[in-house]
Amino acid sequence: MTFLEIVFLLCVILIWFMIGYQFLFSIFGYINFIRSMKEKQIVDTKHFEFPTCTILIPAHNEEMVIGNTIEAMLKMEYPKDKLKIMVINDGSEDQTKQIIESYAKKDSRVVLFNVPEGMGGKGKSRALNLGIQQVSSEVIAIYDADNTPDPKALHYLVASLISDKELGAVIGKFRTVNKNKNLLTRFINIETLSFQSMLQAGRWQLHKIATLPGTNFVMWKWLVDELNGWDEEALTEDSELSIRIYELGYKIKFLPYAITYEQEPEKWSVWIKQRVRWVRGNNYVLAKFVKEIPNFKNKRLRFDLLYTLALYYVFFVAVLVSDLLFLLSLFQVISIPLPGPYTLVWIIAIVLFMFEILLAISFDHEDNWKNVGLVLIMYFTYCQFWIYVMLRAFYLENIKKAEHKWDKTVRFEIQPSVKITDV
Repeated sequence: MTFLEIVFLLCVILIWFMIGYQFLFSIFGYINFIRSMKEKQIVDTKHFEFPTCTILIPAHNEEMVIGNTIEAMLKMEYPKDKLKIMVINDGSEDQTKQIIESYAKKDSRVVLFNVPEGMGGKGKSRALNLGIQQVSSEVIAIYDADNTPDPKALHYLVASLISDKELGAVIGKFRTVNKNKNLLTRFINIETLSFQSMLQAGRWQLHKIATLPGTNFVMWKWLVDELNGWDEEALTEDSELSIRIYELGYKIKFLPYAITYEQEPEKWSVWIKQRVRWVRGNNYVLAKFVKEIPNFKNKRLRFDLLYTLALYYVFFVAVLVSDLLFLLSLFQVISIPLPGPYTLVWIIAIVLFMFEILLAISFDHEDNWKNVGLVLIMYFTYCQFWIYVMLRAFYLENIKKAEHKWDKTVRFEIQPSVKITDV
């Protein structure tokens, strides 16, 4: 067996292992969905003594969206005397501050916190660390400035948090409000739904592990204080904080029926910039904790981080190499006469990939014929664009050594394309 044949065979094995493991997550994600719907029915019949809660919303030049977001927060079905909505104005140069002030005058639940001059513009982590120092509530909730959550989202999140002493945080689901804008937003809609169904719901059901997203989650205030807040060097600050929550002995639960709607990039240039930031952020988190993995108290967390390492490095390399070998073979630059039904193997892999995604998005009634075609196109286009994203992140991190700078995703005025309904 030649060297190229060995490399090709290893790539096939590694890719199939990762697809198989993702399939396992898909199945457990389905189990989680069924159990969560039964849980929701029980929660809807219960009465809860809710703790005090402060919603934190970091805002930097958010005049296009902050008004709608505050209005959505004011509609939350949560005891009015126990809720505060703190909008953290992080050095905005537009009308963000004035809009927040207008709402604060109308409703005492809305509080404006201006980041002190000279301390702002350092990203979401810095804004949250400064804002939380002003909070005395028992629970904090985090929402991005473009979010319009379901009125019962906070109710469900906090109810779950206070019902289980093992929980340090509870996260909800986010949906794409502009999913029908263009082909890119349709791809992102499918990606985000399948990610949450597999890598949030599936991991929670299988390993009792989930990762804090950037929005729509609640945590105990004392827990954040004990962990000294967010790591301001992390571009994916919530992933980093998630690991420290688990290492302190607490869990993060995924709750699919606590829903918020958010904007997603409508241009490829914005998408690439956002995704590169995510990859660089996750690389930072992995580098920070990789040496500590053998000493983790939570054994399932050890395995989960090793899986993440495999996903970001081993699986990526396998896909990149297999694509190169395919192209070289296609143009007859090389020949790999390895016996075996490899064409059938690749076809089955594509079918399995499509089945996983369609099962995942079926929970939100997105498994229509149009999306069947989109999933097939995604396999050969959108998914392959991640190769460029990974290479771009590697270049910025290891060659250019670019600064870890948090870039806000571009906002725009929008009317929701989906209605908030019960799941």
